[in-house]
Amino acid sequence: MTTVSITDIQVLPLEVKIADRIAESNGSIQFVSQLKYQSPQLTSYRPFESPPTSDTLTIIQYTPELRSLIGPSPTHSLLLSTLTTSKNPFFHEACVYLPRTDELYLTSNLLQSSSASLYPTILISRLRLTRSPSSLLPNTIAKLDWAKLRPPPGIDMPNGGTAYREGILFCAQGSVVPGTGGIYYMPRTAPPQALVKGWYGREFNSVNDVVVTRDGGIWFTDPCYGFEQGFRRRPELPNQVYRFEPSTGECRVVAGEWERCCGICFSPDERRCYVTDTGMVHGDGTRDLMRPATIYVFDVVYEGGQPFLKGRRTFAFPTRGVPDGVRCDEQGNVYAGTGAGLEIWNEGGCLLGRIDVPGGKGIANFGFGKEGEIFLCGEQRLWVVHLDGGKVEERRRVEEEERRRVEREREEEAERRRVMEESEVD
Repeated sequence: MTTVSITDIQVLPLEVKIADRIAESNGSIQFVSQLKYQSPQLTSYRPFESPPTSDTLTIIQYTPELRSLIGPSPTHSLLLSTLTTSKNPFFHEACVYLPRTDELYLTSNLLQSSSASLYPTILISRLRLTRSPSSLLPNTIAKLDWAKLRPPPGIDMPNGGTAYREGILFCAQGSVVPGTGGIYYMPRTAPPQALVKGWYGREFNSVNDVVVTRDGGIWFTDPCYGFEQGFRRRPELPNQVYRFEPSTGECRVVAGEWERCCGICFSPDERRCYVTDTGMVHGDGTRDLMRPATIYVFDVVYEGGQPFLKGRRTFAFPTRGVPDGVRCDEQGNVYAGTGAGLEIWNEGGCLLGRIDVPGGKGIANFGFGKEGEIFLCGEQRLWVVHLDGGKVEERRRVEEEERRRVEREREEEAERRRVMEESEVD
């Protein structure tokens, strides 16, 4: 398909609103203050002179702890939009970043065929990124080349994905054709390879999300959305979470009793596993507010040399909609795409803040890029957010080490003087 090049990518500061949690808990949405983080470097590069547009993002801060994540000058850019063209939801899931090639891969939502007799389709988007050479805003995206790709044979109705070896693991939801669906490895320069397509003769429902742990285990969720949305056969299995061992071919059920298990991720030390349940939203788009819209957390324990998920408990409930994609950062904070946008909790389940996206529908998924970089999939729009909190923490660490070094030198110098004075007295 045709490649589209985008060069007019503006970098804008993120407005930060500090929520009044006491007022909100009493049913009133109020803000203590409103900040517009704007560094001198940003002002000299691309001034933020016009009022916020419908494409502008906003950070809602619930606790001061969020500041260490967002840093002093968070920014964002609208990378792509189909609002004024096809209005197709090309930016829905996967959101897999490959650092070696500086590429981003995404999957679309259902794209309806022009013929009523045909099933919907899903396309893959590949973005090749070009970084700004400017020292004022290093590593920001100055240009991108966007190509819409038809999924290769075997990867029917792709959804979630994750970086794997020299390519990507894709979740193939499958179609009405028997024998479709499963986990596929798509190298960058070779045809896709099926890793696991079913469970002891029974087909998966519609594999949704996947993550790989350091021991090589492939963990994935399998809800029934494909059947509910009319492109998959009737389910042969409950909605479950699985672990596949590539070295032996063993596929185990590791967690059951779900309404619709969806996103999955692990804490940095892999001692915790987070799984989202989007049971509130049915495949036809209807909602039942009494059903789960919840992030659950499990402890990862080993028995008989095998990992198990134990101690299931509620971790968090989003402020808007359902939690879909979920990921952890290196500090153990938990991020989820929700009906508001991107919501962020610390590892104790305390809501730190959220990044609100316009449109009222939030985001289904997102992905981490380079340091401090987060891509947000807003169906018809794709944003990138730059948070420099990690750099702030690194500077603080370096400054603290330098302070301690200076103190040690002063103490050592004071000790030398004391010893010299005592020797002179003697």
